[in-house]
Amino acid sequence: MIRLILVGVLLLLSLAFFLQNQEQEVTLRYFFGLMEASTPIYKPILTAFVMGLLVAGILLFPPWVRSRIELRRKTKTLQEAEVDLERLRLSLEKLSARPPGQAPLEPSQDLADE
Repeated sequence: MIRLILVGVLLLLSLAFFLQNQEQEVTLRYFFGLMEASTPIYKPILTAFVMGLLVAGILLFPPWVRSRIELRRKTKTLQEAEVDLERLRLSLEKLSARPPGQAPLEPSQDLADE
């Protein structure tokens, strides 16, 4: 939630900067001065900002995907362990619920009855 607020504030400040600097011109020199172009100052700044977001997104996407896959794998393993634990608890309850005079069955025989 804090990240969203910070991103929102950053975007609002950027928008205010762009709107205040619409009239100012800047000359861009491409290819070591062989080509020049005059443009409002907010366009190169906005382009650099968008390129930075794009590069950050490209660099952060693979680790994010890896962490999601790992989380899914661990969640599945945890669910399987919980099912095994519940099955073992039920078999233990069956063993402890037998009458006192009856000889307890081997755990492997008890699990085979299920």
